[in-house]
Amino acid sequence: MLKKRIIFTLLYSDGYFMLSRNFRLQRVGDLNWLKKNYDFSHISFYIDELIVLDVSRRERSISRFSKVLESLTERCFVPIAAGGGVRSIEDANLLLRSGADKVVINSPLFKDRSLLKGLVKNFGRQCVIGSVDLKKVGDEYQIWIESGATCLTEPPPDLLEAMLEDAPGEIYLNSIDQDGTGQGFDLIMLDQLNDQIVSPIILAGGAGNAKHLTEALMHPRVDAVATANLLNFVGDGLMKARKFVDSSEVALAKWPDMSNYLNHLL
Repeated sequence: MLKKRIIFTLLYSDGYFMLSRNFRLQRVGDLNWLKKNYDFSHISFYIDELIVLDVSRRERSISRFSKVLESLTERCFVPIAAGGGVRSIEDANLLLRSGADKVVINSPLFKDRSLLKGLVKNFGRQCVIGSVDLKKVGDEYQIWIESGATCLTEPPPDLLEAMLEDAPGEIYLNSIDQDGTGQGFDLIMLDQLNDQIVSPIILAGGAGNAKHLTEALMHPRVDAVATANLLNFVGDGLMKARKFVDSSEVALAKWPDMSNYLNHLL
């Protein structure tokens, strides 16, 4: 039986890490703040993966972002995925050389299918995460790209089915409506996935507590949950959340806590 995962997402913009609510950004702290409040040599034992996304609204710089990524990976012992502004194989290569194990793409999934095909060909399907942002318009879900600025008019099931030939290894499915609300995940959104989509699903948008993580992970279509809430899970929040989920019927991987040993080495 495949183990389910808890993923922590960091949102980065112009030198700072951010909170997002319905895709409106609020500055929280810089890299020094993050390292002070999130010691990744400890947190690594309570999450299964880390995703770092450059969500800058102004022009993005992969080279600047890669330097931030290098600094984050120094004491982080879990797989890392990174993305935001990846527009070429060279961009992906730079992130992978800077400590990422996977790359995340969003708008190119629908605007530049050749990039998705090239990434899969060069790095393997397992190295690519497709990020899909959904928002309700009336009673219907729509896919939004370009940081939530542009709505695609085709139905989500049709758009998602169209990329099956070069499907990413995983799909990061994010609710713009629930984003940053702390009111729980939109599980109904999963109905936009037809049965042909077999890529593992990472569900994001709305996590406010450990109960929300557990409820989503118990859904048969959900392989992992992601939270980007820096304040709800600050301090020992991620440790407590994992212990809560682990006490349920969710099958999580078991990681021995070797943080004291690693601190001695470091």
